[in-house]
Amino acid sequence: MVADLAERSVAERPGDACAFIIFGAMGDLTRRKLLPSLYNLHCLHLLPSNFAIVGFARRDLDDEGFRREITGAVEEYSQKSLDPKIWADFLGRIYYLKGDFDDAGAYRRLSERMAEIDRRRQTGGNHLYYLASPPDTFATIIRQLAAVGLTREQDGGWVRVIVEKPFGRDLHSALQLNTELREYLHERQIFRIDHYLGKETVQNLLVFRFANGIFEPIWNRRYIDHVQITVAEDLGVGSRGAFYERAGALRDIIQNHIFQLLCLIAMEPPASLQADAVHNEKVKVLDSVRLLSTEGIRHDTVRGQYGEGVIHGEKVSAYRNEAKVSPASYTETYAAMKLSLDNWRWAGIPFYIRSGKRLSRRDTHISIQFRRPPLLLFRHAGLDSIDPNRLDIHIQPTEAICIGMKAKMPGPTIRIKNVKLHFSYRDFGPQSPATGYERLLYDGMIGDNTLFHRADIVEASWRIATPILDFWQATPAGEFPNYAAGSWGPAAADELLLKDGRYWVCEE
Repeated sequence: MVADLAERSVAERPGDACAFIIFGAMGDLTRRKLLPSLYNLHCLHLLPSNFAIVGFARRDLDDEGFRREITGAVEEYSQKSLDPKIWADFLGRIYYLKGDFDDAGAYRRLSERMAEIDRRRQTGGNHLYYLASPPDTFATIIRQLAAVGLTREQDGGWVRVIVEKPFGRDLHSALQLNTELREYLHERQIFRIDHYLGKETVQNLLVFRFANGIFEPIWNRRYIDHVQITVAEDLGVGSRGAFYERAGALRDIIQNHIFQLLCLIAMEPPASLQADAVHNEKVKVLDSVRLLSTEGIRHDTVRGQYGEGVIHGEKVSAYRNEAKVSPASYTETYAAMKLSLDNWRWAGIPFYIRSGKRLSRRDTHISIQFRRPPLLLFRHAGLDSIDPNRLDIHIQPTEAICIGMKAKMPGPTIRIKNVKLHFSYRDFGPQSPATGYERLLYDGMIGDNTLFHRADIVEASWRIATPILDFWQATPAGEFPNYAAGSWGPAAADELLLKDGRYWVCEE
């Protein structure tokens, strides 16, 4: 983001010389995202010449066996065909070590292997660890690395750790994990990743807000009626049933992804584009969110679980019939809520947020609805009302920004029509294939943690979510399943807005 916002040269410098060590190297995340992303960076000449990748996993493989495995994975999941020459160079930088996450002997072997690789590849002792492993192993891995000295920065080298989500299950566990990590690492070494922040449109939000003088003067309670944030998925839980039973929609999407989008929409201009300045403003937003009381949770939150239905013409099963899901599960696959920010800019302006699985279509967008103009000028033309202007920021599957305006249709009488001013990332021309992780991995190599979560951001997010989770845990939803797959969620979610005289934006 800092590169984009500061308008650095398109020909960015390669990342710092380093070794990239992946814990959980045989997992789905590594195969689908991490290795294809690193290959894409290599094609863009953004990997340093002195670079190595080390896979750490339980599978009984050697270097060559691991290279064969990842060749098949990148061929399957990369969005571009492999260039033989580039791939051969990339593959020659890859190594593997077999080990269990709690095996002290494996970390001693890793330390010896890293010393050898650092010499061979001249990495300068710079190590970037990626914890693509189950959340309950995070503290164990860091503790084991520290025991053999691999978290210690020495001789001018650096050590950084990228930690995958979920970062805790609630406020208590997040605080505990932060304490455990900071026992062995400085905060500047910890990069808590959220892949949503790697999406181009998300990165563009601060540019859109603060580099265009026409929006900032009206970006407040005087001109905006309300804000909506939607993260809709048409897919079910698939093979992630066991994980989803422990998580649910609030933990999986809202506590991290949606709250970060909320921060970018609602934050004040940072003093600079340095990471701490941006993080400081994000924390202020989260701290200003009014915590919901028990009555507020009953009144201003909705949870749902999908039943059977039809998606894109195909009949699909209910959540309770998915693999590794309890047939009596009370896990929410849909969550919606109304939040209020107690600060000067947003006082009295509701933020409606929602996320769900097995909804009508895949759609992530932010809608800023402005206040209605007075009708005085157009009442004589027979208009009973004028729809408010709306700004829509589309994040996926398409990346675009649209502004709804009013225009007079040609003819002798006043007839008003809604028109759209539309910008799409396609307007920039063909884009390099990407997974969404490239920006984040590159930033990890150069030490820019602007797009990552600081500890206090994580803790502030959990302070908002934990009371809701606790209430839902204590009062199971007896009406589950309460929405059909292929719909837009439970009826109660529509009522959440209708009682305020509003409705959800569902653009085709």
